[in-house]
Amino acid sequence: MPPSLVPRDYALLALRLDRLVPGIVDTWTGDQALRRHAADGPTPDPAELARTAVRLRRRLPAAELGITRTGFLDAQLRALHCHARRAAGEHVGFVDQVSATLDVDLDGVAPDQDRYRAAHARLDTLLPGHGTLADRLGAFRRRETVRPDRIAAAVDALTAALRDRTHQLFGLPDDEHVDIELVSDRPWTGLTRHLCGLRSHVRITTDAGLRATQLAALVAHEIYPGHHTEHCLVRGVRRCGEPERDVVVTPSPHSLVTEGAADTGLDVVGGLDWGPWVADVLTEAGVHCDGELSQAVETALRDLAPVRQDAALMLHDRGATLDDAVRHLRRWLLVDDARAHVLLRFVVDPRWRGYTTAYVEGEALVRAWLAAGPDPVARYRRLLDAPHVPAQLRGDVRGAVAGPHSSVAAEPSGWPPSGANGPGLPEIGPVSGERRATSGSPNR
Repeated sequence: MPPSLVPRDYALLALRLDRLVPGIVDTWTGDQALRRHAADGPTPDPAELARTAVRLRRRLPAAELGITRTGFLDAQLRALHCHARRAAGEHVGFVDQVSATLDVDLDGVAPDQDRYRAAHARLDTLLPGHGTLADRLGAFRRRETVRPDRIAAAVDALTAALRDRTHQLFGLPDDEHVDIELVSDRPWTGLTRHLCGLRSHVRITTDAGLRATQLAALVAHEIYPGHHTEHCLVRGVRRCGEPERDVVVTPSPHSLVTEGAADTGLDVVGGLDWGPWVADVLTEAGVHCDGELSQAVETALRDLAPVRQDAALMLHDRGATLDDAVRHLRRWLLVDDARAHVLLRFVVDPRWRGYTTAYVEGEALVRAWLAAGPDPVARYRRLLDAPHVPAQLRGDVRGAVAGPHSSVAAEPSGWPPSGANGPGLPEIGPVSGERRATSGSPNR
C-alpha cells in the first residue's frame, strides 16, 4: 500500500477496531463508504489489527505528511495498538495503558501531599468559620449547589451566554446546533455525542449536586467553547486530504488535549473575572451565587484535581481497596462518603479505566501551553482549528521556557516522537479474546 494512504488506513483501522470495542470511535464525519467498507466482512482479528497499527507507524516517515501530521498519527496509532492488544485479550497494566492511550507517564507518580496541604491552606483562608475545613467546604458546596428545579433554566442561560462569547471570539457556523438532555443516575456529569453535520447531543446529569460555577464550567466544557465547538471547527469544515480529522478516537492522546481544552474553556471565554460574570448570567435564571468567592474556591480546588488520579492509581496499580481510595478522597479532596463513591464509579468503570488522567493531566498541560504565549485566546483558537496531541504542546512549552535562543526552542515542538521512525515498536504474540464497551466521551 502506498505510504500516502497512511491517514486513510489509520481511519480504517479505527473503524474496524470499533467493531470489537464499540465506542473507540467516538465520532465519524468522513466518507460513509469507508465506514461501510470497515463494517463489511467477517469480524476483524484484534491481533491482526494490532500488527496493522505497528505497520502503519513504520510507514509514517515515508508518507511525507509533515512534522505535525506525522506526530499526530504516530501518537494515535500507538493508542490504537494498545486498544487492539486489549481487545485481543492481552493483559496491559494500568500505567502502560495510560502511557500508550493518553501519552502520560504515571510510573512512580505519588500523591503530592505538600501541594494538597497548600490548597487546603488557601481554602481555609477563603472559608473562615467554625468546624473542620471539610465541614466548611461542605457547607459552601451545599449553599452554592443549583437546585434540581432550576438546572434547566440555568443550563439554558449559560448556553446562550457562552455561545455569544464563543461566537465573538472564534466564530461559529450558522447551522451549528446542540440538543441538551437532562438525565440522572450516571457515572459522569456530562457527555457529548456528535451527530451528523454540525449537531451534537449533550446530556447533563441533574443529580450530581453541581455548584453554580461547576455547572457553568460543565456547559463550557461540553458545548461552548468545548467539545461541540471543537467538533464544528475542526471537523465541521471539510479538510480535503486529511482523513485523520474525520475520526475521533477515545481514549487517545488527542482526547487528552481536547479534554484539557474543554476544561479551560470557561477561563478563556469568561475572562479573568469569569466568576462574577457567571453569577450575573445565572441571576436571570433565578440562581444566585457568590461569583468572586466561587471562582477563588474553584481555583484552589484545581490543585486537588490529582487526588482523583491518585485514587485510580491506588485501585488499578497499587493494590489498594475501595475503602482505601474512599479514605484518600475524603482526606485530600474534602468530600463526604457519598461523593467519594460517586467519583469512584467513574474510576472503576471498565469503559473509562484510566480516563481520569485525561482530565487531570489534560487541563494542567493545556493551561501551561496557553500561558506559554502572549495571547491565550489566539492559542486556544489553534486548538479549535486543528487536532493536537500532548507531545506537540509539551514541545511548545519547553521551547517557551528555554527561550528563543536555546537549542530546545529551535526544535519543532519535539516532533515527531521517536516511535515514528520505527525502531523499538512493540510486536505482539498469539492472543485471543475481546472486550466490549459503551460509547461516549464524558466529563467528570
